[in-house]
Amino acid sequence: MHYFARVINKMMIKAIIFDLDGTLLNTAPDIQRVLNASLAKFSMPPVSMQKLHSILGDGAYNLVWRALPEDKKDLADAVLADYAPAYAACDNSLTQLYPGEDEALTRLKAAGVKLAVLSNKPQDATSAVYNAKLSKYGFDVVLGQGRFALKPSPEGTEYIISSLGLKKEECLFTGDGETDVRTAQNAGLPCISVLWGFRKREQLAAAGATLFAENYTDYLHILQEKFLLNA
Repeated sequence: MHYFARVINKMMIKAIIFDLDGTLLNTAPDIQRVLNASLAKFSMPPVSMQKLHSILGDGAYNLVWRALPEDKKDLADAVLADYAPAYAACDNSLTQLYPGEDEALTRLKAAGVKLAVLSNKPQDATSAVYNAKLSKYGFDVVLGQGRFALKPSPEGTEYIISSLGLKKEECLFTGDGETDVRTAQNAGLPCISVLWGFRKREQLAAAGATLFAENYTDYLHILQEKFLLNA
């Protein structure tokens, strides 16, 4: 039997490690607003929402690099130096939770499930948007880019598991991107791929995803049926 199938059949999950952008929060409108302002300072064309969705997920530098025209990649460092602090300092007024998320997180916390954030967003920006939109849920760990290699490296995931005092078999990864699927694979964790974020089911399946949640209500059902969570 496949490793992940054994985990799903036998283990009750005690902690969930969530991706941030596209999973816990729809941050795209604020990212687009700040990124396009930075691009405009260098006379670069704006990024559409469709393109933004396709280039998110691998950290701020890669976001800026992908946003620039092919013949202007030499501007990446300069644009990043403008964008990164501006986004960390923005008011996150356009960022929103997803439908059903408030109830889901409240139920998970009440059930005693430990919650963690692992994002490729820089730590200052990760902390800022968490404090603005998610702090009331009392996540146990909030980790952004800084101390460890970016996802899909398992370093951040392994640090979170150690910090929580748990075993890998007691943890689950949740995200909306191919990077999240590969992070879970590299860390040896089962993964639920969510379909309300920035990638399509076909893209996630191509990366190896096997469990999909259509919305947060569906997500809770999967946790109850596959991972024995009474939430």
